[in-house]
This record gives sequence, structure tokens and C-alpha cells, in this order.
Amino acid sequence: MKIALLSFEYPDETGFGGIGTYTWYQARALVKLGHEVHVLAGATKPTPLRMEAHDGVLVHRYRSHGFFHHFSTLPNKSKLLIKNKLGWTGNRAENALNMYQAWKVLDREHHFDVVEMPECGADGALINHITSARTIMKFHSPSRLIMPHYDVTATDIALCSWLEKIGMWGAQAFSSCSKFLADEVHKTLGIRGPIQVIPNGIDLQLFDASVCVNIRKKFGLSPTRLIIFFSGRMEPRKGIHLCKDIAASILERYAVDFVFAGQDLFNYMSDTLLPYLNGRTLKGAVHYLGKLGLTDVRSFLTQADIFLIPSLWENCPYSCLEAMASGCAIVSSNQGGLPELIQDGQNGLLTPNEHADSYIANLERLIEDQPLRERLGVAARKTIEERYTDIHIARQSLAYYANGVCQEIPTGGKAIGTDRLAEKCAD
Repeated sequence: MKIALLSFEYPDETGFGGIGTYTWYQARALVKLGHEVHVLAGATKPTPLRMEAHDGVLVHRYRSHGFFHHFSTLPNKSKLLIKNKLGWTGNRAENALNMYQAWKVLDREHHFDVVEMPECGADGALINHITSARTIMKFHSPSRLIMPHYDVTATDIALCSWLEKIGMWGAQAFSSCSKFLADEVHKTLGIRGPIQVIPNGIDLQLFDASVCVNIRKKFGLSPTRLIIFFSGRMEPRKGIHLCKDIAASILERYAVDFVFAGQDLFNYMSDTLLPYLNGRTLKGAVHYLGKLGLTDVRSFLTQADIFLIPSLWENCPYSCLEAMASGCAIVSSNQGGLPELIQDGQNGLLTPNEHADSYIANLERLIEDQPLRERLGVAARKTIEERYTDIHIARQSLAYYANGVCQEIPTGGKAIGTDRLAEKCAD
């Protein structure tokens, strides 16, 4: 079967978030199952369409020198889009056009059986209406649902959502990384057709085989203290604003290392959290390490004692899956798709959303109870082994590629038969 995956995000060049991580794991798993996989991704700088191979995956990257690129790189770009706070809309429009221009070339050179794309980024907004390939749209983080967590205008939300909706109108079938998001899409975006829930997957062999760095020695941590680890973007949607009170309460009473890793996009760490903690008497220590490479993140997860996920909105986050794969005890919010991964008291601890005192109580519980930490970590790892390996998820996707594309779809969409596709999946 010849499969195309669209994703502006794709490691290493544009591997910025969960969609890129999902596409990377999914593409590699599909190749291991014997399929030809192409990924159409973005680039950080303008470039003609270029192709490179990674682990058997054919990765095509493109970014134009066109209007949107020139506009966004002007020194006084705030004149229009930024001044009027339409930055998200401009990003989606540029991405949709770039994907369309690159796809026209790929579509002439290849006959793809299936093309899967995310809704976020409007990757398939135009492609869905011109390609002869079967189209699957996978929901990850629709702008209408996540943009209210940022400092954006109602106009930007409406226009950005409209661009993503154009892609939805052309899709033949839909999937989602969690039941939570599938339900939200039905309710909020008005998608009438079925949405197949297929979670994200992770390559345990790759995870286990990664070089393990001694993070205590490398980053100057105590050789004996427990480590509480937070890894993610330092932004409100990830719950970073809750960590000021959480970290202060824990560090004032326990001699532990509280470690933060990730991009400080809004200067929260430098302007708020670190100055706040530096002005207090602490038994433990706080460490902010900035954005880390994958090897260091995986090493932290395997050596940390507790992983903290205080997110306000999540779908099926790789931060949680990777912590589970590492056998780390997890304290997570009970929001979004997280309860589909974490069962409270069985393979982690769930916490009421935005309730700092409850996070503190759960962290205290794990700090003081080593057997509980170990039991939850072992159970979390077993959950991944049984339900979320990359091969297991790729097989679910292949079955849906073959049999799930003739469903009810929104007005304006298209549907065609799947007999030939089913035969290819059976090969």
C-alpha cells in the first residue's frame, strides 16, 4: 500500500510538537509493516521540494518564497496580520498553500492509496478537494478548541477555524486520538459522520535502546534527591502557571529536585516562576534546563521519580505516553484524553483540573510512598506494552484506511469505494 502522511511538523527540522511526533512514529511503524510511506512536511526556511529518506520513510519538504513567506518576514510585519492579531490565520493560510503546491508535484509522480492529514495547521485544506487518493483527517487539536487558551482575538479564532473546516469538508473519513476529542468535535465543530478513535502509538524498542545519559551528573542534580520532572512548552495550556504554587509548596517542605524542561515561549519561567521561588527558603532545588534533545528527555524520564502533567487541555499527549513507557510514576490532570491513558490509582494519579492543592497532595503522596511510585510506574509501562505500541496502532490505522472511508460525511465531502484498498491492506 502507498500511504502519504501530511504534517508540517516532522523531526528533526520541524518536529515542534505532538503532531510531528505522531507522524514520525506512525510513518516508521507503517514501513515496518511493509508499506511504502511518504511524508509531506514543512521546512523552517524557503526551499524547493526536496526528498530524503529516514528509516525507510520518504520525507518531502517544501516551503515557498511566495506572498505569505515574504509578508511574514518583513521587519515591520506587525502592519497587518500581527497588528490585527491574525497570526494563527496567516500561519494556516501559508501552510495550506505550501502543502497544495508541493502536493501537485507529488500527486503527478505517485499514485497514493491513502493520504492522512491533521486538521490542525490546515495541511489538507486544499489538497482534500483535488486529490484522487482516499483522504483521512485525524483530529489532534482543532484551533476552535485550543485557541481560547491563548491570547488571541475572536476574529483569529473564527478565521483559523474556518480554514481548518475547509479541509474537513473535503475529507472522506475522520479519526481522533481520543474519545474525548471525537466527542468534542461532534459537539463543537458539527462533524456528523463517525469518528474512529485510534490513539497515538510509541516505539518501545527505540525508547528502550536510546542512550541513557546520567542526568544527575550532566545537569548538576543531587545524587540522592527524588526528581519531579515537568517537560513541555511553558505556556498556560500546559498548566505552567499552576507550577508556581505547586513547586513552592513542595520545595519548602521536601528536599527534592523539581526540574522543568521546555521552551519558555512567553518568558514565564524567567519573569515569574524562578523569581518567585528564588525569593523563598527552600529545602529542595528548582532547575530550569530550557528545551532538551530527545536523548536527554528520555534519560530524564527513565531516571525521574515523578512526572507532572498539569495540562488544562490535552488530547493523547506524547509527554504522558513517553513517561508511561519509561515506567515513571505520573501525576496528571483529569482533563481531556488523559483519563483514557491514566486510570487513577492503577497506573498513575489523576488530579482535578486547575486545582493546585490537589496536585500538591498527590505529589506529597508519591514522595512519601516509594512502593506506590514503583507500582504505578510498572503498571504504566504495562499499559503501553498492551495498548499503545506503534505497531499495534499502525495496524488499527491500516484497518481503518481499508474499511473506514465510506462513512457519512459532511455536506460537500466525497466518498468512494474501498474494495481495492481493502485488498492492498490484506496483502
